[in-house]
Amino acid sequence: MARTKEFNEDQALDKAIEIFWHKGYNGTSAQDLVTYLGLSRSSLYDTFGDKQKLFVKALKRYQEQGQNYIIELLENSENVKVTFTEIFKRAVIESLEDRITKGCFMVNSAVELAMHDSEIARIVHENQKVMEEAFYKALKKGQESGQISTKQDARLLARFIFNNYSGIRVLARGGEKDKKVYDDILKAILSLL
Repeated sequence: MARTKEFNEDQALDKAIEIFWHKGYNGTSAQDLVTYLGLSRSSLYDTFGDKQKLFVKALKRYQEQGQNYIIELLENSENVKVTFTEIFKRAVIESLEDRITKGCFMVNSAVELAMHDSEIARIVHENQKVMEEAFYKALKKGQESGQISTKQDARLLARFIFNNYSGIRVLARGGEKDKKVYDDILKAILSLL
């Protein structure tokens, strides 16, 4: 008779996100996963497969959570420029308050693994496309309502803004703690809107 699982898979995935996000894929050992998730090796492998499969599931969960949050903010926005300001300010606050300088799990995964792992590259690319499209729709809506300047094409702006959003996360991963640096980036981005 098969044993029933005595742990919550979503909670285990959230813990996997935390450790992979902090240590990276290559820096996280199988023993790190067993210890941090509080699971036996057999439970870990029976449930999630190998380390790479667990990483993919964790990255997809992170992607879904992050995308849903930002897409919902943009879709429900009454003032697109204010919403973009809020999104960037939140990223800055998270970056400044992050004591372990972990940046963004998706960006970190792109830098560490996308070049060597086609499945990770696909997830990263899909994330970029979904976020770009969400930014584009919000910017187009903002242009149509007169909240956003029409001097620049909405698609061009969406790509630029997403790139800068990712760039802020790279700065954070590198340990940047000077608020003025982030404020200057935000000021430049907003000047285009």
